[in-house]
Amino acid sequence: MSGRRQPKRRQGGSGASGRTNSGKGRRATSGAVGGSPRARQAGAPANAGSSGSSGAGGPRRKRSRKGLGGDQVEGRQAVRELLLADKRRVKEVLLVDDVAESEILVDIRDLANELSVPLRVMTRRRLSAEAATESHQGVVARAEPLAEADFDRLLDDPAAFLLVLDGITDPGNLGAMLRTAECAGVTGVVLGRHRSAHVSPTVTKTAAGAVEHVPMAMAPGIPAAILELNKREILTVGLDGGASHSIFDLPGPIDGPIALVLGAEGAGLSRLVRERVATTASIPMAGRLNSLNVAMATAVACFEIVRSRTDRSMRQSDGRTRS
Repeated sequence: MSGRRQPKRRQGGSGASGRTNSGKGRRATSGAVGGSPRARQAGAPANAGSSGSSGAGGPRRKRSRKGLGGDQVEGRQAVRELLLADKRRVKEVLLVDDVAESEILVDIRDLANELSVPLRVMTRRRLSAEAATESHQGVVARAEPLAEADFDRLLDDPAAFLLVLDGITDPGNLGAMLRTAECAGVTGVVLGRHRSAHVSPTVTKTAAGAVEHVPMAMAPGIPAAILELNKREILTVGLDGGASHSIFDLPGPIDGPIALVLGAEGAGLSRLVRERVATTASIPMAGRLNSLNVAMATAVACFEIVRSRTDRSMRQSDGRTRS
């Protein structure tokens, strides 16, 4: 247990991060993804929103407004990061009574005690009934929903490295993309309020704690968000198999603010988004298959941007040293 990070004191909702980062062949298919169709994610979490009227004199009915979600966190790493981050109230942690002891479980118990979070121990059958995924690893936490980051604040960061997701509906892909984003130093993620997966228990499990650290903003529409990014002079790069150049040879100053735009599995970027991004880029494919899963494509593109920024930063630093 040596070296375990201490929990930070609660600081309210997440905002813009201040973190900065410094071949040619066959092209991937549209969106650099495989073949499952775009579909609306069923059962996405929703928060109560503004009320509306069914007509003059008729009963007023509440209309749901999708939020980020994230109120149920499943999996050991995800729950530990939830407690370590200490950015939102955790209501309780559920543990199975027959799991083998491990360092991460000791951490979870210690952190829950430090933060005065109730711990409930139950049978595996009972916990599985409470869980939403089959891979909960014997740990489930219930917490306040994730706070949305402010879209304008994300764009105001002079070192912005954004991930804009156009119609990503598969929660497993979204979770993997968020994990990659956190590891690559992405400063913010923009999700569509509609036609998009939000942070479900599957997402929290796959993201392995990344949802606690990556600011996420909701946009009413991704095409309109792209226009605003362009207006703020943030380079928008859409990943698209039909692009004339590759992600390894991007035009423009990628050491400045940049937004990587990715489309849904199979369908790729929507027509309006493809038309509005400043440039498109593909991932060169050297094998017999002509596509990558969208989460894998995200990893390739994100770390290529990290590599390019790091190389430029090192060259600039060397130049200043010699002068």
